[in-house]
Amino acid sequence: MRIQRPLSLPAIWNMSFGFLGIQFGWGLQMANMSPIYKYLGAADDQISKLWLAAPLTGFLVQPIIGAMSDRTWGPLGRRRPYFLVGAILSSIALLLMPNAGSLAQWLLPNLPKFYMAALLLWVLDASINVSMEPFRAFVADKLPDAQRGLGFAMQSFFIGVGAVIAGLLPYVLRNWFHVSSEADGANALPTNVKISFYVGAVAFLTAVLWTVISTPEDPPEDLEAFKREKAASGGLGHLLKEIPDALAHMPATMRRLAVVQFFTWLGLFCMWLHFSNAVPVIFGSSDPTSDLFKRGAEWAGVCYAVKDGVTFLAAFALMAAARTFDRRLVHGLCLLLGGLGLLAVGFIHGEEQKYLLLGALALGGIAWASILSMPYAILSSALPANRVGVYMGIFNFFIVLPEILAALFFGPLVKNYLHGNLVYAVMAGGLCMFVAAAALWWVPLPQEKTAA
Repeated sequence: MRIQRPLSLPAIWNMSFGFLGIQFGWGLQMANMSPIYKYLGAADDQISKLWLAAPLTGFLVQPIIGAMSDRTWGPLGRRRPYFLVGAILSSIALLLMPNAGSLAQWLLPNLPKFYMAALLLWVLDASINVSMEPFRAFVADKLPDAQRGLGFAMQSFFIGVGAVIAGLLPYVLRNWFHVSSEADGANALPTNVKISFYVGAVAFLTAVLWTVISTPEDPPEDLEAFKREKAASGGLGHLLKEIPDALAHMPATMRRLAVVQFFTWLGLFCMWLHFSNAVPVIFGSSDPTSDLFKRGAEWAGVCYAVKDGVTFLAAFALMAAARTFDRRLVHGLCLLLGGLGLLAVGFIHGEEQKYLLLGALALGGIAWASILSMPYAILSSALPANRVGVYMGIFNFFIVLPEILAALFFGPLVKNYLHGNLVYAVMAGGLCMFVAAAALWWVPLPQEKTAA
């Protein structure tokens, strides 16, 4: 087995820099896809189902790409070909998305225009997943165990930076550069949003290219043996068997960490689905036509920007903590802080207390920084080196399953059991975070290579 040598901080920076571009893609779609659907004629009750593209593509694409990248070796290495192909396709989708209305008139003239945006979202999400999944395995490939917490924390840093820039870009273009926020045609988006997507396309491809060019990959120790194994296990049939086989032989650490992930992400989706509409309720209005409701919705956006800002700042602290402390302890404490922040939302009342909401989401930013790094640092120590890619892809199951469940069923649960109170729905997310923190103590220590 090849001995992994420690890398310098600039080298870890370079190998993680591509995540800045990936987060640009995620950030633009998270902030703008719901408005895009509404611009193109979708009703409010249709939007949640149109968002199912994100979890379903992740569910399907990530384990397949992971398994494929485990068996790849070529001029660009093992993972970098997928970084590059995913970045090119994502950039094309980002360039096309602002023109979805015009494309719909040309390609889908008999269907509502928002179907073209939904189709492009499927392409964009699938392409982002092609780039993103091998980045997780890249850390395990390149770094020794002692540096993996640092590697994943560096990815969290770039995720936070990318989310802040992507989320604020339309606002900055309008207020700092005086770019119009009006649509320039019947099927067009506001000009500042349209330019934001174009900037995102360039940023995505440029950031990934930086990693591809600056960070070489080491070939398998016995390249001829690798080629023979690849030839013996090639073909679509073997690839489709690889995922069920990996599921059946998941390491115990991964099985237990999956429970943590499930409740963590269920809590996150409670926040993402409902916080933006819960803040106006806290301000005192549930009428979307009222000025108070609009001020609340705008303040929710400010809270999210604070959360993302705290995320990339917290990433620095996590880099240090991951080298010194038990990763389970670090992650558990961060989950408790995030859960406390979401529960605190229920005890904030009125617009005059709006700054307390910034504190609540700041705690969520600490949790988010850890969620993006610590589980992967814990997991990578328990995976066989020749199956890191497929297992990182399968690990994504326990992110997308709660997202699918939340999208399909949480609306009726809120209506029938939480009396339609969206603040209670956000607080339920805090309780899920607490359950995830408790479940973390059933996960073996990273150095314990527990048998499956």
